[in-house]
Amino acid sequence: MCQIFISADPALYATRSRSIRLHGVATSLRLENLFWQVLEEIGERDGLSVPQLVGRLYDELLTSGRLDDATNFSSFLRVSCMRYQQLQLAGRIPADVRTPIRSLDPAWVLATGPAAAPQ
Repeated sequence: MCQIFISADPALYATRSRSIRLHGVATSLRLENLFWQVLEEIGERDGLSVPQLVGRLYDELLTSGRLDDATNFSSFLRVSCMRYQQLQLAGRIPADVRTPIRSLDPAWVLATGPAAAPQ
């Protein structure tokens, strides 16, 4: 079993910091390269750069009332990447990256998507 995981290219789990402006404030986000790649794919689907996508996610998280001092935004981004891939595997987000995320009905995508974290 472990061979499946340990044979991954080490470049995928190397971390990289990127400076991104959120509400005019420069902040540094540190994620593994694989997560930066997934964020790039998500953003490209809607014609957004990674900084634009991250800014939009930050704004929507803030507007939802779910962003507070206890929120680890880097962890939120990692979970967002994993949810994106889970929803693709479940057939709720098309694998065809030419289909914009904004064109999808969120209620339908989430209707049978991955469950929330266990209680």
